[in-house]
Amino acid sequence: MATAHFVFVPLMSQGHLIPAVDTAMLLATHGAVCTVIVTPASAARVRPTVESAQRSGLRLRLAEFPLDYAGAGLPEGVDSTDDGHVPPQFMPRYFLAVSRIRDAVERHLRDAASPPPTCVVADFCHPWTSGLAAALAVPRLTFFSTCALCLLCHHNLEKFRAFDGVVGDDEPVPVPGLPPTSTSSTITVTRAQAPRFFRGVPGWEKFADDVERAWAESDGDVINTFLEMEPEFVAGYVAARGTKVWTVGPVALYHRTTATLALRGHTHNSVAGAVDADECLRWLDGKDPSSVVYVSFGSIVDLEEKQTIELGLGLESSGHPFVWVVKSPNRHGETAASFLRDLEARVAGRGLLVWGWAPQALILSHGAVGAFVTHCGWNSTMEAATAGVAVVAWPHFADQFVNAKMAVEVLRIGVGVGVEEPVVYQRVKKEIVVGRETVEAAVRSAMDGGEEGEARRRRARALSAKATAAMREGGSSHANLVDLVKRFQPRHVVESGARNGKATSQLHPSADLELEIHGH
Repeated sequence: MATAHFVFVPLMSQGHLIPAVDTAMLLATHGAVCTVIVTPASAARVRPTVESAQRSGLRLRLAEFPLDYAGAGLPEGVDSTDDGHVPPQFMPRYFLAVSRIRDAVERHLRDAASPPPTCVVADFCHPWTSGLAAALAVPRLTFFSTCALCLLCHHNLEKFRAFDGVVGDDEPVPVPGLPPTSTSSTITVTRAQAPRFFRGVPGWEKFADDVERAWAESDGDVINTFLEMEPEFVAGYVAARGTKVWTVGPVALYHRTTATLALRGHTHNSVAGAVDADECLRWLDGKDPSSVVYVSFGSIVDLEEKQTIELGLGLESSGHPFVWVVKSPNRHGETAASFLRDLEARVAGRGLLVWGWAPQALILSHGAVGAFVTHCGWNSTMEAATAGVAVVAWPHFADQFVNAKMAVEVLRIGVGVGVEEPVVYQRVKKEIVVGRETVEAAVRSAMDGGEEGEARRRRARALSAKATAAMREGGSSHANLVDLVKRFQPRHVVESGARNGKATSQLHPSADLELEIHGH
């Protein structure tokens, strides 16, 4: 039988890379061949997971392409956006360097790929992959690890020019054209909260145009969400953009065992006092069910010293056991690092500070965890929903504000801390600190055993059940994964001239191209 071969081109950032690899593994479980294009640092992050998948018989490959640092004017070794590897002033050069691997990727896929590629699945941040797919004469899908609500908000805010005439970045406006839900009829955002996908960032105007153009010209979108989580917004997004959408999440559910969860995104902890996955589990095993608060702000966010101290004191005062991923000492100032070591000694037994990498999905899936203090990156939000835990929503930048609104206002599985504007990547530097009293109150609210807290937890557990059902045989995401593999088999892909001045590919007429959403 002819085999579909998907070429994934993720953004080399943990929040984009890991769900792309998870999606590739899911497609491989349904018989596809999947190649993931990576830089050396990104390859190191996902290699343990990929090798585990390969040992189980999946046809999953990593293809490494080093960047030309000197040619792009980058410091040596800057090949990942995680952990501060790319200082902000070098970010445009970084994206330029990544785009320049196109010719090498094309040669590799022409000369060494067997079977030949049948589809490119590219992160929306890589508009240059339009040319790659055209040169290979295969379709190209845009990959998003964010919610359909976020994508629809962006589209409608741009289409209806919702911020025209709005002077301040902090003035909320209703997002036009959103379908009402059973819990929220209106969602408002400020310009600072809007998921603008590089819009409004000085110096990024052309790149934003390129992203939008490539997105519009793609042959469909693959989104790490699931239909039952946001049916109105998935349908609204399909109708608004007139595109084919495959919802395939929660892709983290590929990892159904402790062993594979522990490998997901694994990096070696060389920090003194760092704990590994087994130690985390043993510590959690000693706690009561749903009694522990898990705290993590993802791979990019580094808290300012004052905020680190206020957060720590708020957690300490809450009285609840907690696991806090504080990252490595070199990502903290001397004052904050000293405070964290003192706090670690004071809360020994009740609080666990994780220095370095943490097996997040594994921790969230443990029965002792009852709430998640999160920056509301979409992967973290999805992992919380999948695990059925309540969230304390603390957005920092980009799509995180809309994700927080999804959790708090639409799904009603979370409480907010009141942050209404970006904390990082600010255009004008401004100190924003959530005080210890607010932290304590938010944690107590999320862990509340009263009627409101129990209702929140019931909704979280119900959402978790829907997430699991979506990935089982017969579920909406499972059906979309099967459909992707079927549609992009070679016998269904034929060259069809040009669209918008570029070579492109369409599916064979036997594959229905009408807009559809499986399970809706």
